[in-house]
Amino acid sequence: MEKVDKLNAMLLQISGKLDNKELEDLKFLCQNKIVKKKMELISSPIHLFRQLKELLEISEEDLSFLVELLDTINRHDLAQEVEKFRGPQSRVQMRERDQLDQAFDIICENVGKDWKKLIRILGIADATMDQVIYENPNNMQEQLRQCLNKWREKKKEGATVSALVQGLENCRMRLVSERLADSINLSHGTS
Repeated sequence: MEKVDKLNAMLLQISGKLDNKELEDLKFLCQNKIVKKKMELISSPIHLFRQLKELLEISEEDLSFLVELLDTINRHDLAQEVEKFRGPQSRVQMRERDQLDQAFDIICENVGKDWKKLIRILGIADATMDQVIYENPNNMQEQLRQCLNKWREKKKEGATVSALVQGLENCRMRLVSERLADSINLSHGTS
Protein backbone atom coordinates (compact mmCIF):
# COMPACT_ATOMS: atom_id res chain seq x y z
CA MET A 1 0.00 0.00 0.00
CA GLU A 2 1.32 3.45 -0.94
CA LYS A 3 2.08 6.05 1.69
CA VAL A 4 -0.57 8.72 2.27
CA ASP A 5 0.13 11.95 0.37
CA LYS A 6 1.24 14.36 3.11
CA LEU A 7 -0.10 17.44 1.35
CA ASN A 8 -3.55 15.86 0.94
CA ALA A 9 -3.52 14.76 4.58
CA MET A 10 -2.70 18.29 5.71
CA LEU A 11 -5.42 19.78 3.46
CA LEU A 12 -7.95 17.26 4.81
CA GLN A 13 -7.03 18.18 8.38
CA ILE A 14 -7.37 21.91 7.69
CA SER A 15 -10.66 21.50 5.81
CA GLY A 16 -12.17 19.79 8.86
CA LYS A 17 -11.45 22.93 10.93
CA LEU A 18 -13.28 25.34 8.59
CA ASP A 19 -16.98 26.14 8.98
CA ASN A 20 -19.52 27.00 6.27
CA LYS A 21 -19.09 30.78 6.61
CA GLU A 22 -15.31 30.40 6.25
CA LEU A 23 -15.85 28.24 3.17
CA GLU A 24 -18.03 30.96 1.63
CA ASP A 25 -15.36 33.54 2.46
CA LEU A 26 -12.67 31.39 0.81
CA LYS A 27 -14.85 30.87 -2.26
CA PHE A 28 -15.38 34.62 -2.50
CA LEU A 29 -11.62 35.19 -2.37
CA CYS A 30 -11.07 32.62 -5.14
CA GLN A 31 -13.61 34.06 -7.61
CA ASN A 32 -10.87 35.18 -9.99
CA LYS A 33 -9.23 31.72 -9.92
CA ILE A 34 -12.17 29.34 -10.40
CA VAL A 35 -14.87 29.69 -13.06
CA LYS A 36 -18.39 30.35 -11.79
CA LYS A 37 -19.87 26.99 -12.85
CA LYS A 38 -17.20 25.04 -10.99
CA MET A 39 -17.42 27.38 -8.00
CA GLU A 40 -21.15 26.68 -7.67
CA LEU A 41 -20.40 22.94 -7.34
CA ILE A 42 -17.95 23.44 -4.45
CA SER A 43 -19.69 22.38 -1.26
CA SER A 44 -16.79 21.78 1.13
CA PRO A 45 -13.32 23.13 1.85
CA ILE A 46 -11.74 19.93 0.51
CA HIS A 47 -13.54 20.43 -2.84
CA LEU A 48 -12.18 23.98 -2.96
CA PHE A 49 -8.65 22.76 -2.17
CA ARG A 50 -8.95 20.07 -4.88
CA GLN A 51 -9.86 22.76 -7.44
CA LEU A 52 -6.98 24.98 -6.33
CA LYS A 53 -4.59 22.03 -6.64
CA GLU A 54 -5.83 21.33 -10.18
CA LEU A 55 -5.16 24.98 -11.03
CA LEU A 56 -1.69 24.69 -9.42
CA GLU A 57 -2.55 27.43 -6.93
CA ILE A 58 -1.78 24.92 -4.19
CA SER A 59 1.13 22.54 -4.55
CA GLU A 60 3.76 20.84 -2.42
CA GLU A 61 6.28 23.41 -3.71
CA ASP A 62 4.11 26.49 -3.25
CA LEU A 63 1.60 26.92 -0.45
CA SER A 64 1.80 30.71 -0.29
CA PHE A 65 -1.66 31.22 -1.82
CA LEU A 66 -3.22 28.92 0.79
CA VAL A 67 -1.43 30.76 3.61
CA GLU A 68 -2.63 34.08 2.19
CA LEU A 69 -6.23 32.82 1.98
CA LEU A 70 -6.22 31.56 5.56
CA ASP A 71 -4.66 34.77 6.87
CA THR A 72 -7.25 36.84 4.99
CA ILE A 73 -10.15 35.04 6.69
CA ASN A 74 -8.40 35.46 10.07
CA ARG A 75 -7.55 31.79 10.49
CA HIS A 76 -3.97 32.54 11.46
CA ASP A 77 -3.86 29.27 13.42
CA LEU A 78 -4.43 27.28 10.23
CA ALA A 79 -2.01 29.47 8.27
CA GLN A 80 0.63 28.59 10.88
CA GLU A 81 -0.13 24.88 10.43
CA VAL A 82 0.52 25.28 6.70
CA GLU A 83 3.75 27.17 7.48
CA LYS A 84 4.90 24.30 9.73
CA PHE A 85 4.09 21.85 6.93
CA ARG A 86 6.20 23.87 4.49
CA GLY A 87 9.22 23.69 6.75
CA PRO A 88 12.54 25.53 6.29
CA GLN A 89 13.33 23.96 2.89
CA SER A 90 10.14 25.39 1.41
CA ARG A 91 10.93 28.82 2.81
CA VAL A 92 14.23 28.73 0.91
CA GLN A 93 12.35 27.68 -2.23
CA MET A 94 9.88 30.54 -1.71
CA ARG A 95 12.74 33.05 -1.38
CA GLU A 96 14.24 31.69 -4.61
CA ARG A 97 10.84 31.94 -6.32
CA ASP A 98 10.48 35.54 -5.13
CA GLN A 99 13.94 36.36 -6.47
CA LEU A 100 13.05 34.78 -9.81
CA ASP A 101 9.81 36.82 -9.92
CA GLN A 102 11.87 39.96 -9.21
CA ALA A 103 14.30 38.96 -11.97
CA PHE A 104 11.38 38.48 -14.39
CA ASP A 105 10.16 42.00 -13.57
CA ILE A 106 13.60 43.48 -14.30
CA ILE A 107 13.94 41.54 -17.56
CA CYS A 108 10.43 42.47 -18.74
CA GLU A 109 11.07 46.14 -18.01
CA ASN A 110 14.50 46.25 -19.66
CA VAL A 111 14.62 43.76 -22.54
CA GLY A 112 13.08 45.16 -25.68
CA LYS A 113 12.31 43.78 -29.10
CA ASP A 114 15.19 41.25 -28.93
CA TRP A 115 13.43 39.24 -26.22
CA LYS A 116 13.00 36.19 -28.48
CA LYS A 117 16.78 35.82 -28.69
CA LEU A 118 16.95 35.51 -24.90
CA ILE A 119 14.09 33.01 -24.78
CA ARG A 120 15.74 30.85 -27.46
CA ILE A 121 19.04 30.86 -25.53
CA LEU A 122 17.11 29.77 -22.44
CA GLY A 123 15.91 26.76 -24.45
CA ILE A 124 12.28 27.56 -25.20
CA ALA A 125 11.07 26.35 -28.60
CA ASP A 126 9.75 28.70 -31.29
CA ALA A 127 6.42 26.82 -31.24
CA THR A 128 6.00 27.67 -27.55
CA MET A 129 6.85 31.32 -28.24
CA ASP A 130 4.36 31.40 -31.13
CA GLN A 131 1.62 30.03 -28.86
CA VAL A 132 2.38 32.62 -26.17
CA ILE A 133 2.38 35.43 -28.76
CA TYR A 134 -0.97 34.18 -30.09
CA GLU A 135 -2.45 34.15 -26.55
CA ASN A 136 -1.08 37.64 -25.72
CA PRO A 137 -1.27 39.73 -28.90
CA ASN A 138 0.09 43.28 -28.83
CA ASN A 139 1.62 42.91 -25.35
CA MET A 140 5.34 42.26 -25.67
CA GLN A 141 6.03 42.41 -21.93
CA GLU A 142 3.36 39.81 -21.19
CA GLN A 143 4.66 37.61 -24.02
CA LEU A 144 8.14 37.75 -22.50
CA ARG A 145 6.83 37.09 -18.96
CA GLN A 146 4.79 34.08 -20.11
CA CYS A 147 7.82 32.66 -21.95
CA LEU A 148 9.92 33.14 -18.81
CA ASN A 149 7.25 31.27 -16.84
CA LYS A 150 7.38 28.45 -19.41
CA TRP A 151 11.16 28.37 -18.91
CA ARG A 152 10.71 28.15 -15.12
CA GLU A 153 8.24 25.26 -15.54
CA LYS A 154 10.59 23.44 -17.92
CA LYS A 155 13.82 23.89 -15.94
CA LYS A 156 12.36 23.48 -12.44
CA GLU A 157 15.36 23.69 -10.03
CA GLY A 158 17.59 24.76 -12.92
CA ALA A 159 15.56 27.96 -13.29
CA THR A 160 17.78 30.33 -11.32
CA VAL A 161 18.66 33.99 -11.39
CA SER A 162 22.25 33.10 -12.26
CA ALA A 163 21.00 31.12 -15.29
CA LEU A 164 19.07 34.22 -16.38
CA VAL A 165 22.16 36.42 -15.93
CA GLN A 166 24.18 33.95 -18.00
CA GLY A 167 21.48 33.90 -20.70
CA LEU A 168 21.44 37.69 -20.84
CA GLU A 169 25.22 37.79 -21.16
CA ASN A 170 25.12 35.18 -23.95
CA CYS A 171 22.69 37.50 -25.78
CA ARG A 172 25.06 40.44 -25.27
CA MET A 173 22.49 42.14 -23.05
CA ARG A 174 25.15 43.09 -20.54
CA LEU A 175 23.40 46.18 -19.20
CA VAL A 176 20.30 44.18 -18.26
CA SER A 177 22.40 41.34 -16.78
CA GLU A 178 24.33 43.84 -14.63
CA ARG A 179 21.12 45.52 -13.51
CA LEU A 180 19.69 42.12 -12.63
CA ALA A 181 22.81 40.98 -10.76
CA ASP A 182 22.99 44.28 -8.84
CA SER A 183 19.32 44.08 -7.89
CA ILE A 184 19.54 40.53 -6.58
CA ASN A 185 22.74 41.32 -4.63
CA LEU A 186 20.89 44.29 -3.17
CA SER A 187 18.07 42.03 -2.02
CA HIS A 188 20.56 39.63 -0.39
CA GLY A 189 21.93 42.51 1.67
CA THR A 190 18.51 43.50 3.00
CA SER A 191 17.28 40.06 4.01
